[in-house]
Amino acid sequence: MSGAADPLGARLRTYEGRAAAVGGVGKDPVNTPMIRHWCEAMGDTCATYRGPDATAPPTMLQVWTMGGLSGHDGRTGAYDELLALLDESGCTSVVATDCEQEYLRPLRPGDQVTFDAVIESVSGRKSTRLGTGYFVTTRMDVRAGGDLVGTHRFRILKYAPVARVSRARRPRPVVNRDNAGFWEGVAAHRLLVQRCAHCGTLRHPWLPGCNACGGPDWDTVEASGEGTVYSYVVMHHPPSTAFSEPEPEHEHEADSGHGSGGDSGTGAGSPYAVGLIELAEGVRMVSNVVGVPPDKVRIGLPVRVEFRAYEDAGVLPVFRVVGGEG
Repeated sequence: MSGAADPLGARLRTYEGRAAAVGGVGKDPVNTPMIRHWCEAMGDTCATYRGPDATAPPTMLQVWTMGGLSGHDGRTGAYDELLALLDESGCTSVVATDCEQEYLRPLRPGDQVTFDAVIESVSGRKSTRLGTGYFVTTRMDVRAGGDLVGTHRFRILKYAPVARVSRARRPRPVVNRDNAGFWEGVAAHRLLVQRCAHCGTLRHPWLPGCNACGGPDWDTVEASGEGTVYSYVVMHHPPSTAFSEPEPEHEHEADSGHGSGGDSGTGAGSPYAVGLIELAEGVRMVSNVVGVPPDKVRIGLPVRVEFRAYEDAGVLPVFRVVGGEG
């Protein structure tokens, strides 16, 4: 694409050949403990990487250049400027696409690694399924004792994400002969828990037999719906409209004569909280935690079940934080 048709691309390409980092020094010399950790993690038992004459696996090349949380000195800022230009143009998302490494000689324990990096190339504007943007390639030259020992090319796509207008369908729960009674209760806005007819142990999820005494006979008790957050996780990626869409049209709070309000901070593709809820009866179940922003969910928060009707998935139980927003 010509510069006239793609003025941003022409501007971005003026950064080609500019240094992204100069005079970088590895935080640690090549060392046998790190080689051993790497080989154990990768399951690599090659004898070349053990013993007094060991060399480092070639694929560890980038390990010796990483700056960790404190980063490296010698960063020029040109790469940051390039990314800032892309951000300003709407290319706010980034995904790593590939890397290439070339090995010129093995690294050995005691080698002190130095490196510098350059912005090698910026593509013209490209349209992908993710969105439209630019491929940016950096090249790092790695040296030891002044000799070039390898190169590392890293390529990203910086792009403007495609607008998603369709909402993903929320999957329906899997209903089988073992758990059908639970879902029948949910449809009637009742939270039913199995109880062993032999030893009286409550259990969830539903099972064909007691996991305490092995008894095959059981009945049910209706849970109060009160509980606490025993554990939780906040889902950020991949963003899913199926699980974080705005409040459904029909919802009912258990043992209450009124509907509940909207969740603070929810929206298409936004994070959502999944909790392991310990019911007052002692059993635990997994469901969404609602009523407060996901980053406000905490272990020990009191919750109460409510039943929501979803167009795609039918009626589902979720747990609203008692006294939360909405």
